[in-house]
Amino acid sequence: ASFTISLGKVDNITVMIKLRPGVSPSCQIRVKNFIRSELKIKPGENVTFTFTCSTPERYFIMEIQKNIDCVSGPCPFGDVHLYPPRLPRLNRTFIWDVKASTKAGLELQFSAPWLRQIEPGETCPDFISYNINSCIDKATVNIGTFCRNGSVSRVKLLGGVILSLHLPWDSPLTTSGFNIANRASIKRLCIIESILKGESSITLMSPNYPLGFPEDELMTWQFVVPSNMRASVFFHNYSLSNCERKEERVEYYLPGSLSNPEVFKLSDSQPANIAGSFNLSLQGCDQDAQNPGILRLLFQVVVQHPQVDENVTHLVDLSKEWNMTVTIHFEGWPSRIPLMSEPICLICKDPRTCDRVLTLVSGAVYKISFLCKDLSRLRITAEKGISCVDLRWCQRKIYSLLVPKAITQLPIRLHKFIWKLLAPDLINIEIMSPSLKLQQHVPEQRCNTSYSYSIVSATPEMELNVGVFCPGGSIEKIQMRNNITISLKTFGKGFPSESNHQDLKMSFVSHIKDECTFTVSPDPKAKVYLQTPNWPYGLPPYVSISWYVVMPSKQVARLGFSKDRMGITCETGRAYVNIKEETLGAEEIVRREDELLPQPRDTYHGFWVNISNCKPVDKTQLTLQFHVTFADKQIDLGVILAVVAGAGVLTAIGLTVCCVKKKKKKSQNPMVGVYNANVNTQVPRKQGLFTKGRKNNESHVYAVIDDAMVYGHLLKESNGSVAPEVDVYRPFDGPMGSLPPSPPPFSFRKDIKCSSNTEEPPPLTDTDHDTYTFAHQKSGQLEDNGDTTEKNNGDTTEKNNGDTSMSLLENKEQDSLVE
Repeated sequence: ASFTISLGKVDNITVMIKLRPGVSPSCQIRVKNFIRSELKIKPGENVTFTFTCSTPERYFIMEIQKNIDCVSGPCPFGDVHLYPPRLPRLNRTFIWDVKASTKAGLELQFSAPWLRQIEPGETCPDFISYNINSCIDKATVNIGTFCRNGSVSRVKLLGGVILSLHLPWDSPLTTSGFNIANRASIKRLCIIESILKGESSITLMSPNYPLGFPEDELMTWQFVVPSNMRASVFFHNYSLSNCERKEERVEYYLPGSLSNPEVFKLSDSQPANIAGSFNLSLQGCDQDAQNPGILRLLFQVVVQHPQVDENVTHLVDLSKEWNMTVTIHFEGWPSRIPLMSEPICLICKDPRTCDRVLTLVSGAVYKISFLCKDLSRLRITAEKGISCVDLRWCQRKIYSLLVPKAITQLPIRLHKFIWKLLAPDLINIEIMSPSLKLQQHVPEQRCNTSYSYSIVSATPEMELNVGVFCPGGSIEKIQMRNNITISLKTFGKGFPSESNHQDLKMSFVSHIKDECTFTVSPDPKAKVYLQTPNWPYGLPPYVSISWYVVMPSKQVARLGFSKDRMGITCETGRAYVNIKEETLGAEEIVRREDELLPQPRDTYHGFWVNISNCKPVDKTQLTLQFHVTFADKQIDLGVILAVVAGAGVLTAIGLTVCCVKKKKKKSQNPMVGVYNANVNTQVPRKQGLFTKGRKNNESHVYAVIDDAMVYGHLLKESNGSVAPEVDVYRPFDGPMGSLPPSPPPFSFRKDIKCSSNTEEPPPLTDTDHDTYTFAHQKSGQLEDNGDTTEKNNGDTTEKNNGDTSMSLLENKEQDSLVE
């Protein structure tokens, strides 16, 4: 197809057809017998041409520029037409360059559906866009880029204007959509009129956005708002230039105001709940020539119906609070920014000071109101700090960690209340829940309350997520060594009623040994699940955690672990699980990371569970869970028989001793000694009483052993306790009651790799020199003391037979010879 474009001289129009940027010249223009890649048609020319391809819109664009002189001649007021007609179907840009005096200015009026300003780089849905530039002398200012279907109805400009209309090749648009309405002196850069109908939201930007508003300029936005609607202004993005003189500001002409214009800084909360039409002006300043900076502004105007409860105020009394902030915000804040088109919820602390986010501080009283159709979209987040500087003063004080009623009484859901507890060195924190107690949220025992506490202990070097807890459990108190953050989170709508029963408290205490210590006081009918902090990521290296379980009266507890092993391999140090029952003479159960964890066991007294971590290799982490169940104590028939048998044994021992005494008087033989591994026969002696070690002195050798007198094994079987066999481990020897079992020091937590080397016996204590000091042995074993036992591959075994008595008799005969 061929095209003919005929331009008259008086039209002052130039048409330019050229290749699209970045497109290969696979298609060209044929004019008569000449092939061209570009074609320019000037005023007064008549040109016929064709394209060498069937899809020229893929390769070419078209610009149609019309120059209009409103300075030397009459200004053509009225509609601006798309001219010339019958142009090729190419992407085209119509450009109107209108010259005008700065004393007169121009007014462009747009037909419905008006215009909507967009940010640079944004694309209009129909790909039809307007770009408006103001020309003052030789300077050009970009007023903005606009799409159709908006609220901008008129633009007044100082001086000339360059207006561009971009149309895609398949656009059916046949009119420009604007007219030159008038000339009027405005004495400012521009005036943009926006007509707002019904509930709506619009976004506008300052000229040259985001590059910067011209220096020392003034512009105005006029907003036409129905009298039965309310408008609010929000500044979303702005920056300030460096002023040498004057001050950057915004000015409002508000309906009913007694102090128009009202002046605001760009950093202030802008007016809200405005009843009727108003003006907003932006004033620049004289900028620093060396460092001018950038003045820019992007803001939003929201129009909505008056709210039924806009005159209902809610009293928030924070006058008696200390170091606390309360923030009322929309759901998802601050990670989610609501869309401009979403219905808006406003929080007002006075009729004109409203915003989507409002922060209240302690020490004041507020009267707030809400401009929101759906208050369920609003949330409250509060934060309170508690610190201790002098332990002598704050150790005597108990702080209540309660949500103030000023917050719970608001018709808004509490999202989170955060307590930041700060303690200096050597001062630790204790959290208590005396009446409700706390339940740890674990997979087997999930919280089903309307709120929960997330507890995090932190230092600059390490953060330990202690866990999630809710009321109604068995944990009476938690002691931690570091600063603590407690976050109360709510679920559902039941918190306002349940909040009346909160009993979480905290206090500052002196230094504790472990990173964290739990005191668990279970209900006799409860099954308690407990797990290590930092679940499921594992304990940090070298961290020690303890639990003390208080035993209910007349109950027996059964302790069991959820898995057989710790599941880690240590790179340095050793990991331990220690279990210690709180009763005199109770054994301490110790397991390393390379050993099986203890099987389920019964305890009859309060007990400690301590878990100490090493530095694991690779990515293995220490995560352990254990549970405690309770049952009533039962009288076992076997126990009764054992007691009766034990009494019979003791009676037999007594009778035998009497017989021996009588026999001694008759035969005048030496006294008989009985070896009993479980009876403490230690006699206090002064250190250094014997100059020889036990291997060298004969004080532990008895003169006579009568087979009928050996009852030690019976007593041992009735007791049944076996000392644990552990690697280089310091058994628990601390005071009972308030302290957990001591984990092994890290100096002892090294792997001892040996093939068949014999272990060195532990060093002798001060009492090892005494006459009658016997080490507790395992069943079927005697401790290696240099007398009658030897070690074989690390195992202690008895010498053949029971020839102990014979060797002792031989020693006795040697003693007689010596004497």
